[in-house]
Amino acid sequence: MDYIAALLPPVVMAVAFIALIVTIVKSQGGENKTKEDAAVDAALGRADSVRQEPTARRV
Repeated sequence: MDYIAALLPPVVMAVAFIALIVTIVKSQGGENKTKEDAAVDAALGRADSVRQEPTARRV
């Protein structure tokens, strides 16, 4: 029985890790990709505008 107790945590972690990877892969692409791309583009646009403001105000 000791070997079962020793092997159970690694097996559970391996199953959880595989489930996480499968979930990540399934969520990529499709209709989610458009929403994710739009969110990233909006965040990059905000970052660019914030970065450019201080140089534009120096005179």
